[in-house]
Amino acid sequence: MATRTPSFGIKTTPAHVGYRDILRVWQEADRIPELEHAWLYDHLLPRVGRGGAADTELSGSVHEGWTLLSALAARTDRLRLGLLATNNRIRHPALLAKIAATVDEISGGRLDVGLGIGGLPRTNPQFPITVAPEYHAYGIPIRPWGEAVAAFAEACTLIRRLWTGDVFDFPGRYYTLTGARCHPRPVQRPYPPLLIAGAGPATLRIVAEHADIWNVIGPPAGDLGVLRERSRTLDEYCAEVGRDPGEITRSAQLVVPYEQPERTREYLRGLIDAGFTHLVLNPPAPYPDGVARWVTDEFVLPTLDYAS
Repeated sequence: MATRTPSFGIKTTPAHVGYRDILRVWQEADRIPELEHAWLYDHLLPRVGRGGAADTELSGSVHEGWTLLSALAARTDRLRLGLLATNNRIRHPALLAKIAATVDEISGGRLDVGLGIGGLPRTNPQFPITVAPEYHAYGIPIRPWGEAVAAFAEACTLIRRLWTGDVFDFPGRYYTLTGARCHPRPVQRPYPPLLIAGAGPATLRIVAEHADIWNVIGPPAGDLGVLRERSRTLDEYCAEVGRDPGEITRSAQLVVPYEQPERTREYLRGLIDAGFTHLVLNPPAPYPDGVARWVTDEFVLPTLDYAS
């Protein structure tokens, strides 16, 4: 069994749904003590069509994540909040550090900064949708994967330096700053927690070096063996860099369908046993009234009972 008490959050994917509906869910969750955090995603175009269908035209609406997060931070009081996960390919990391410092102040120090390398513009053979549809549409440069990994590692260093340093130069390989500073700094000291999402070996090494929280997407087939293997790999990388793996909280996000809740409860119990104690539940839109209470009653409370 896990040694940490699990924490639970709710994720509202900001596609095909209006701001007022997302705000309603977040404000309901803000009143439920068992829900400790809330999340958005970071895409500029929808990843799937309405109702979750594989829509090759990816029609419909999607809100920009950090702008929306800032608005929700101002309208909630208690929840920790963030994006799962910010795509490092979309924004220059120095700009992101500035944005995040502002959101941390607006929220009163409740921000968790979720980061990821960013997907490739390709088709996932397990699910026929575009992984990252916005690059060509928005003219975002696409580095090869190896370069994107190295740039992301550099970005993690740069972001924390901006949050903690005074005026400085950063002569990086991928990012160059001259006379950079970030004032006001984040409310949280020394800086907001860094959540890094991804399960590949290259990402896991960066997790070992930089992350406070490591997040994975729960496999659709519920294969916890893969997540256990990735967790052991992370432990090995932590040993290589001289870090206690217990310092990194294991996190998992999963879609919670409105049907067959027992299957989801069983999978949550398996995640707890595998050491994943930061759990993000993503109910599909459109969101019925009382969805945060439903998530809590159907999944959070039974899993807390199991873990106690």
